[in-house]
Amino acid sequence: MTEMTETTPGWLAPEELESARARMPILYIDAVPVRVDEAGVVTRVGLLLRIGSDGAVSRALVSGRVLHHERVRDALMRHLEKDLGPTALPRVPASPQPFTIAEYFPTQGVTPYHDPRQHAVSLAYVVPVAGDCRPRQDALDLVWFTPEEASSPLVQQEMLGGQGVLLKQALAHVGCLF
Repeated sequence: MTEMTETTPGWLAPEELESARARMPILYIDAVPVRVDEAGVVTRVGLLLRIGSDGAVSRALVSGRVLHHERVRDALMRHLEKDLGPTALPRVPASPQPFTIAEYFPTQGVTPYHDPRQHAVSLAYVVPVAGDCRPRQDALDLVWFTPEEASSPLVQQEMLGGQGVLLKQALAHVGCLF
């Protein structure tokens, strides 16, 4: 038997993560990347284009787990850089405040949010980005929509797990939906 040295603290092996997901809620972040004008008004909303494990194409928010012993702000920055690239230049405040908390359940219908893998609690943020965004990792593309386009039924139906509901909440929070 060989010993496994963990080089990235906070990561679980796949079987450990599966076991934890079956027993307890996991903490996540969801981030809605936006472009703002000089007055701070949201002019564009960035949505990722992804291919799921089943081959289905969908639109998605920036999302991911908060690691053990990781500050929420650091998790936000890590996931924004992972999905949008190192030159996205997100403007995350020193003490970020979520606009809502989304509870994802493996059972559909408990809340508008669904994740068949687990019970997850996600802190949701709207994050202005000022730089050049180039999607990475499992994101195929990043498309910038006007707030009206992002809240349209066509775009909403392309979002899975209730993320369309979360997007509409974000737009309402920043005054783009009434």
